[in-house]
Amino acid sequence: MSITRRTVTAILGAVLFAAPALAQDKPIKVGVTAGPHAEIFEVVKKVAEKDGLKIQVIEFTDYIQPNAALNAGDLDVNSYQHLPYLEAQIKDRGYKLTNIGYTVNFPMGVYSKKVKSLAALPNGARVGIPNDPTNGGRGLLVLETAGLIKLKQGAGLKATPLDIADNPKKIRIVELDAAQLPRALDELDAAAINTNYAIPAGLSPTKDAIASEGAKAPYVNIIAVRTQDKDRPEYARLVKAYQSAEVKAFVEQKYQKAVVTSW
Repeated sequence: MSITRRTVTAILGAVLFAAPALAQDKPIKVGVTAGPHAEIFEVVKKVAEKDGLKIQVIEFTDYIQPNAALNAGDLDVNSYQHLPYLEAQIKDRGYKLTNIGYTVNFPMGVYSKKVKSLAALPNGARVGIPNDPTNGGRGLLVLETAGLIKLKQGAGLKATPLDIADNPKKIRIVELDAAQLPRALDELDAAAINTNYAIPAGLSPTKDAIASEGAKAPYVNIIAVRTQDKDRPEYARLVKAYQSAEVKAFVEQKYQKAVVTSW
């Protein structure tokens, strides 16, 4: 019996349609900050491998380089920041980057080696906050929620020390790189520290923080890519791998309530 060209085409189409997604030739380079983001993405990597995705996890020690590397094409994806931070970076640096999926939230905590509560801080205490605009504002909001300061009406997520309207204890705000704050606790009276830097420094958000924010939606972390690549199917598969039951179980078991998943 002869096989027509149409029959061959139909057979090949059926085979291709039924075949699982093929693995890509080159791994997807994902930039993360050291600590929980890196630990979580090692689990994501294993889940993604089941779907034929190869992932190379690249660690950074600060908040600036992962976006610079992604925008320059040295990374394909990064996973370490919340949306307000990305939006500020886009505005300030002109990056063409886009959020393609939400990941986890790290509620910011205030830590101290000198006092057991914010109420115990002495007049003129030196309190550290991150020196980048969005995380600095976040730190100030934690201090305001705890009753230590009052911000000007409408200051919002981008509040700066200049927006402090009431400061009964006349605390002195010290702005430092977010990664430096855990090491600066010996010199400071207290500091608002991002959880992804607190945990590697041996600080427990649930046991050691003397004040903490809730799991607020604006600060849920994201997966970012170059805007031109936002619709690439392998990135949708990567987001699916991140937002999997396996990753959720790992986060809940490993970090307890110090890290909160968004799905």
